[in-house]
Amino acid sequence: MDARHPTPGDGDPPAVPPATGTPPVAPVPPERDAPPGPGVPPEQDVPPGAGARDDVAASPPGGLLDVLNVAAVVLDDQGRIVLWSPQAEDVFGYTAQEALGRFAARLLVREEHFDLVVDLFAHVMDEGLSWAGVFPVRHKDGGTRLLEFRNMRLRGESGDLYALGLATDQTTLRAVERDVALSTRLVAQSPIGLAVLDTELRFLSVNPALARLTGVPADEHTGRTLRETLSFLDVAPVESALRRVLRAGAPLVDQTLVGRAPADPERDHAWSVSYYRLEAGNGKVLGLAVSVVDITDRHRAATEAARARRRLAMVADASVRVGTSLDLERTARELADLVVPHLADAAAVDVLDAVLRTPGEPGAPGTATARRRLFRPLATVPAGARDDRTGGHAAAYEADDEGLVARCVATGEPHLVRRVAAADLPRLVRGGETPDDLAREGLRSYLVVPLTARGTVLGALTLRRGRAPEPFDEDDLVLARELAGRAAVAVDNARSYQREHDTVLTLQRSLLPHAPEPRPGLDLAHRYAPAGAAGEVGGDWFDVIPLADDKTALVVGDVMGSGVSAATTMGQLRTTTRALADLDLDPAELLRHVDRSTVGLRDSTATCVYGVYDPRRREFRVSNAGHLPPVRVPPDGPPQLVVLPTGVPLGVGGVPFDTTTVALGAGDRLVLYTDGLVEVRSQSIDTRLERLLALLRDTGGRSLDAVCDEVLEAMRDPEVHDDVALLVARVH
Repeated sequence: MDARHPTPGDGDPPAVPPATGTPPVAPVPPERDAPPGPGVPPEQDVPPGAGARDDVAASPPGGLLDVLNVAAVVLDDQGRIVLWSPQAEDVFGYTAQEALGRFAARLLVREEHFDLVVDLFAHVMDEGLSWAGVFPVRHKDGGTRLLEFRNMRLRGESGDLYALGLATDQTTLRAVERDVALSTRLVAQSPIGLAVLDTELRFLSVNPALARLTGVPADEHTGRTLRETLSFLDVAPVESALRRVLRAGAPLVDQTLVGRAPADPERDHAWSVSYYRLEAGNGKVLGLAVSVVDITDRHRAATEAARARRRLAMVADASVRVGTSLDLERTARELADLVVPHLADAAAVDVLDAVLRTPGEPGAPGTATARRRLFRPLATVPAGARDDRTGGHAAAYEADDEGLVARCVATGEPHLVRRVAAADLPRLVRGGETPDDLAREGLRSYLVVPLTARGTVLGALTLRRGRAPEPFDEDDLVLARELAGRAAVAVDNARSYQREHDTVLTLQRSLLPHAPEPRPGLDLAHRYAPAGAAGEVGGDWFDVIPLADDKTALVVGDVMGSGVSAATTMGQLRTTTRALADLDLDPAELLRHVDRSTVGLRDSTATCVYGVYDPRRREFRVSNAGHLPPVRVPPDGPPQLVVLPTGVPLGVGGVPFDTTTVALGAGDRLVLYTDGLVEVRSQSIDTRLERLLALLRDTGGRSLDAVCDEVLEAMRDPEVHDDVALLVARVH
């Protein structure tokens, strides 16, 4: 019987039509000029790879086909099974031995579907039409399975006709279709940017959200590299991360990127990016997936919180780091160092020249010179950016100057230029600069605030940004004013101390003798070095007093205390000593009278060495009032401390002094000094005295002035906590 009209039990038509009697999908139009089917009977052995091109390497099967488990069945024109794939055994339950050669309808279709199957099989074989549908199939276990079919006619090399049926489980297929549809809509409608890249890091697809972020249409991403598409980002670290994920397989999650997207080029945006490798079911690496989430708001909130913490830290640091000394330039440098680079790329501190001058001095407040508002650049960071141009000299700002620094100091108000344009540059230059200098530096934002302390504008703090992308804002202005205010107080304190220092030093120098005249039998040299701070300038003094009979009195003393009062007391003691010296008293007797004169003085305690050299007898008669002993340096022997009774300081009262006679030979030197030369906090006095003796031993052939300079440089405390008086005499 013809297979298209079987009798029950004799064979069934191919199991391909829908169970409802009408195909669930429209028939597929006949294929024209389709290549002939294989027409290979099941008994024929087909070599692996037959028909494949030799120059194309075989690749592992795709994961989707494995999921669908598609069964392939070939029938001859009578409806007998001539080919049976391994997947067919899984789908239908029959082995190849059980199925080959049998009528498909008898094996797979129930009786109630025979007529419909016969008509559709005849339609396919006679007219060559392909069709698709869902049909209930009888499984070997007796149950019924709904399978999705695709059927078509094949023609072999000899002209024989065959029917090819492809079948897969409907539930599995519908699940895959549903997953694909859901995935497609999920990707398309997701607010998260999604992209798939191949193993060469080229885009395969992107969703609309990512296309909006990059500013490139989604279809134009295909085949393009990251560098071609993400030009607004530094893609080098992104590429490195992707290759690491591709190589190792471990995903990278929540990586932060910051940049300016084409959709909003005026502001920084932040994105959380995750990378993970895509693999097929068989483990084959397909490429990479990238997800991008816009976290700009969160990033900005975190950035603002961090900026607030930095501002508080800077304000706290200003209390500790600015004003650590009473030196003006150091205070200005501390302020400039504090704000760079956390607040600005460059900073400068200018102080009005007038506020550094003493009252009545030309250029001081109230004088005609002050009207020109001279500035002294005290600090510039980065170092050397402008100091080499100004040389540290005052830069003039005329009364009608339109520069923002001059206006800031004149009005006491800050000036902020958020985004600097070319037309702004002439107003932003400091002394010695030109607009071209600022243009070459790439100045982008500018801020100047006054240094105001106790109602007086002392100068200005200038801040610049060139490398930083964000311009100065109002928060930066508030912070700069706070820092400038704190620094201004320190600058004002330093100015006050500087003035006091200058006043004390002027008084001190006015009370000290000028270069002494040469004396009979003696060569003389001296040095006086004041302390660095005003409050530490003390009452150290020396004196060379001519006496009768060619004698010479040598004096070195040190008033306890510091400042103006100590200098004043020193002047009184020096005057008293000179007056008593004219009486040609014994040194011990003279010190006793000086000691009595200290009664009623505010700072009445002082140490002193007083000695008289007689060139005729070549002897030095000396008395000590609690002072360090002189050093005798013979020309042919080691230096020695002159052994003297220590005595008590002047001002103690009631204790007698002693006189010691020291014989001197030709070439002998006497070195008298104050404690500022040998006393330091880190070493004992004995160690320092030994160092002084060793130093003097090596100065035999030098001039007395050279000896003074060498001793002062080698022995003086680098922290300069005390002033030093030094007197050197050499016997002819």
